[in-house]
Parts: sequence; structure tokens; C-alpha cells
Amino acid sequence: PLPDLSLLLPCCRAKEIKTKLGTLLQKPDSTIDFIIPYPEKPEKPPKAQKPSPEEALQWRDSLEKLLQNPYGLASFRSFLRSEFSEENAEFWVACEDYKKTKSPVKMAEKAKKIYEEFIQTEAPKEVNIDHFTKAVTIKNLVEPSPTSFDMAQKRIFALMEKDSLPRFVRSEFYQELIK
Repeated sequence: PLPDLSLLLPCCRAKEIKTKLGTLLQKPDSTIDFIIPYPEKPEKPPKAQKPSPEEALQWRDSLEKLLQNPYGLASFRSFLRSEFSEENAEFWVACEDYKKTKSPVKMAEKAKKIYEEFIQTEAPKEVNIDHFTKAVTIKNLVEPSPTSFDMAQKRIFALMEKDSLPRFVRSEFYQELIK
């Protein structure tokens, strides 16, 4: 008798996804590895960009406003570096840059770079996301789109908002900004 093929389908689907993902993650032969255009180490913003105490006060209640302000982002990244969790802000920045990418080729290259740097197990700057979120993200990378990293980015944003932002707001550096 023939085996029940329905038992084999999930396995085949998983192999298909693995094969497509493997193809996506292979280094292109004819192109130089694409470099994501955001700095590895942020430079200190010039003094002129320093926010007013009123503007800095808004960051207590809005991680989004903090991350959108160049001085705020640099300050927050410096703080996270001191706590050994800078990869969270770097991942968020990389995702923001990725979402602005129009070219499918560049999008695939950036997706590969973000995956290798932040998502894959033992990545150099692996972010702390749950297995389900990681699985969904990997599945999304089979056909990269502007929303491929959305779930992971939201998880990391929530982690920074709940965990890192309150500590940043209590930090000496932030306290100096709001005086």
C-alpha cells in the first residue's frame, strides 16, 4: 500500500522553505556584499543638536520620539552600550532603514545582512526574541518585503520601552539633559 502523503507534506513544506532561505542567504557571486548605510558606532552629535529640556522630557513617555531624535538616539545607544544591550537599538535602526528600501535586490541583501547580524542563532549581535517571533521572521524572509522584520522589530521596541527606557530616564546623562 502507498504511504499517507499528507504526513509528508509538512516535511516537504519545511524543506522548501529551508531551500528558499538557503538560496536567499547565499553570498552573491557577482556583487560585493552590500553594506547597510548606518554607522557601527554612532558619533556624538554636535552640541547644536542638543535638545531643549522640554523636548528631552517628552522622551520619558515616548520611546518613539526618543528614537526619532538624532541626539536622543545617539544618547540612548550610548546608554545601551554601557548596559551591553546596544544591539536592540542597532536592530531597530537597521529595520527602519530596511523598510525604506525600494529595490527588491537591495532589500534581499539587507534582509540577509540583518538576519546574519541580529536574528540567526549565535549572530554577532543576536537580539533577544522568542522562538515563535524568530520562526515567523525566518518564514517572512523566504520572500523579503518591507514588513519582513515587523514582528521582531515590535518585540524589540516593546523590550526597550518596558525595560531600557525607564533605566535610561533614571540615568545621570538623561537627568542632565532635562535640567
